[in-house]
Amino acid sequence: MAKRKRLEMPVLEPNSPSLETKSAFSPKVRMPIADVAGDAAGRAALEEVAQEMTAAEAEGRVIKKLALSDIDTQHLSRDRMVLDAEDMEALKASLAARGQQTPVEVLTLGGGRYGLISGLRRIEALRALGETDVLALVRRPDGSQATYQAMVEENEIRAGLSFYERANIARAAVEQGVYGDIRSAVAGLFAHAAPAKRSKISKFVTICEGLGGALRFPTAIPEHLGLALAQALEKDGKLAGRIGKSLDKAAPEDAAGERKVLEAALKKPSAAARPDEELAPGLSWRGSKGRVVLSGPALTPEFAEALRNFAISHAKNTN
Repeated sequence: MAKRKRLEMPVLEPNSPSLETKSAFSPKVRMPIADVAGDAAGRAALEEVAQEMTAAEAEGRVIKKLALSDIDTQHLSRDRMVLDAEDMEALKASLAARGQQTPVEVLTLGGGRYGLISGLRRIEALRALGETDVLALVRRPDGSQATYQAMVEENEIRAGLSFYERANIARAAVEQGVYGDIRSAVAGLFAHAAPAKRSKISKFVTICEGLGGALRFPTAIPEHLGLALAQALEKDGKLAGRIGKSLDKAAPEDAAGERKVLEAALKKPSAAARPDEELAPGLSWRGSKGRVVLSGPALTPEFAEALRNFAISHAKNTN
């Protein structure tokens, strides 16, 4: 009897290349619906990221690298009038050692150009170091007032301005039609300042308007001197002209010299008061608006009493 031949099937591993048919062992087999679901989830995630990036850019939260040559630093009238040499050297040393840590703020002007809102010192320091690019936040302020407010608030937080600089930017904002008057400009630009501080800024506007062209070191005027000077300018309309002539004659070479000229001008008698006039031997008269002074040895008690009675009688007849 012939021996029966036993039929044996080879044992194959699930990932064996010998398997030519799709098997339940193969992990590569995916249903079409899984591919569709995966693609949809991926697209949704990308769309969400794109929307977030668009919103962040619109809100000015995206830092961009811009060419320094594309930024117009004079797009706005700058509130900072003087770049302190010592501070600039410290800033350049910091940028050289650590790079730019804080972005500047700009707005789009169109045509690949940008207008500087804040960060003038950083831009000037980078240029001095020979850099060609700057990190910037592209803001989209709502109108000119918001743009000026952003610039002022940045400098108020980082490095306080002088009272003259604050007053000068308020005056410039009015001249450019951003605000209708000085009061509105000071209130808008320095909305977060105390009322007393806004009042002082308004006083310094008087100095800007009266002596802006004559002063060489206006940002160095201390607060107390500026307030006294503003008050004197308001009382005497001709004082600005006299101070201008004094400054031109003295030609001070530094802030201390200019301060001495201003202090001396405040000590001089007002031009509104006329010099003493001799009415008669021993009797002098000095008069100004609302005030008359008689003096001299001829002014006896009897004479003074007669003048008093005349003044009372004259006032009654006038009324």
